Amino acid sequence: MSAPHKRGYLQSRARAAARRNAVQALYQWEMNQQDIELVISEFQTDRSELQKADLEYFCELLRGVSQRRETLAERLAPHLSRPFDRLDPVERAVLLLAVYELLHRPELPWRVVVNEAIELAKMFGAEQSHRFVNGVLDAAARAIRTAEAGAT
Repeated sequence: MSAPHKRGYLQSRARAAARRNAVQALYQWEMNQQDIELVISEFQTDRSELQKADLEYFCELLRGVSQRRETLAERLAPHLSRPFDRLDPVERAVLLLAVYELLHRPELPWRVVVNEAIELAKMFGAEQSHRFVNGVLDAAARAIRTAEAGAT
């Protein structure tokens, strides 16, 4: 593997680790109603897996989602079959993370965002939650990234 490809691969793996930890941290944040900075601090202290993650991206995701939770939930609402606050907490965390990336990380292809979210739902969610996440995010991505999603 050439140096630029290896660097891109390692960055991709570090971002995936950041997302994995971010879903767990968002779950903790929502369940315990803790200040997001406290959650970040706890994860930095207590998590060996965070050493493999892009720490800057992890922090951006947590701060971004926590600061924009209501707006992100509103962007998801038209694509949900039930009220956002009645979703499973893991599904909420995955969906918030993904819609944040769709809105605030336009350099990430929408299919990458959706696929990463599906993998997180498979990893942490209930048995069929990945199907629900896929359907919601596919619709949300097409609404948010109209030009990009419409071209595929």
